Amino acid sequence: MANSCADLKVSSLKGKVTLITGASSGIGAGAAVLFAKLGALLVLNGRNVENLKKVAEECAECGGGTEPLLVPGDLTDEDTVKKMVEDVIVRFGQLDVLVNNAGILAFGGIQTSDLATYDRIMNVNVRSVYHLTQLCVPQLIKTKGCIVNVSSVAGQRSSAIALAYCMSKSAINHFTCCLAVELAPKQVRVNSVCPGVIVTEVFKSAGLDDEETVKFFEMCKHSHALGRVGEVDEVAQCIAFLASDAASFITGVNLSVDGGYHVQSPGKTEME
Repeated sequence: MANSCADLKVSSLKGKVTLITGASSGIGAGAAVLFAKLGALLVLNGRNVENLKKVAEECAECGGGTEPLLVPGDLTDEDTVKKMVEDVIVRFGQLDVLVNNAGILAFGGIQTSDLATYDRIMNVNVRSVYHLTQLCVPQLIKTKGCIVNVSSVAGQRSSAIALAYCMSKSAINHFTCCLAVELAPKQVRVNSVCPGVIVTEVFKSAGLDDEETVKFFEMCKHSHALGRVGEVDEVAQCIAFLASDAASFITGVNLSVDGGYHVQSPGKTEME
């Protein structure tokens, strides 16, 4: 029985057409490589075309030579999103899994950030997710597919250092739950993963230099009950699980992948 269950987890994603956004780095790239190993047919989106091509090459190597379809572009551009979904259907004729991973981070509170930052965060992290999902849902209904959103522990725990980001991820958590209820009668499952602090380049993209990033990771060890920050593959494995048949009776879940951050007693989490 154990072996048959293990086989199910691996084989159930084989041949599934999977669209992963933000796949040019970090969690998205890690998920893409893992899904390739599990035999999925990949559609990869990202803004950094050079990095996206490198990820695609790694996916092709892991996936037995099957080349992912690359659909680079900015998800805040509505025409780009529409063309992306059209390209998926033209190439594969269907869509089985949508992984809404693309997102950005910006530091700042109500007194230290501006409306432009708020708009940028909400447009990328929430509005573009809403729009892409809206266009993909008709296809997912046909295949009785699933959606996995990449949220954050920041959507569950308060923070004084990234207000707009926390608000955006809280929105994604509720979006996940509401959409799960709406699509359940159509047998489309909707879940999210809520990572803690994961070792990626997102913190440098948000403005931290190398020294500040190292300091941030070291500080965050104390806010995670397991005493360390997480790795990309640890999140990717959970995304794959939620997308697989092993999670066939799971929907509307915001799965914490945070080393116990969400249950840890509040401590010091701000940069000194």
